[in-house]
Amino acid sequence: MNFGKKDRERMEVNAIQQMLSRLRQVQEDLQRQVNAVAVEASAGGGMVTVKMNGQKQIVDVRIEPGVFASKDQEMLQDLIRAAVNEASRRVDDELANQMRNLTGGIPGIAGLKIPGLF
Repeated sequence: MNFGKKDRERMEVNAIQQMLSRLRQVQEDLQRQVNAVAVEASAGGGMVTVKMNGQKQIVDVRIEPGVFASKDQEMLQDLIRAAVNEASRRVDDELANQMRNLTGGIPGIAGLKIPGLF
């Protein structure tokens, strides 16, 4: 079958439209998954525990009462910082994994960061 220039252009436009439609679906799926992500990280052997959602908002902080008994403000600050940083890293890892799973079928997009999601 011999395709003319207009036919090829029409096929290319259709292919681009299909890809854009798939990208929109991926973005919607990713946003739903981001909203569902919840990670937990601890520091100091569980003395401080932080729960963080997929938008990196801290939704819970638990501090063991024994931490206050020491009255060591610097240690508490370090434990909170360590737990928050670890939770943030875990959110990044989870979102990157979900992005790979969702975009595996779209060449060249696996490493792409979609604005507004991360």
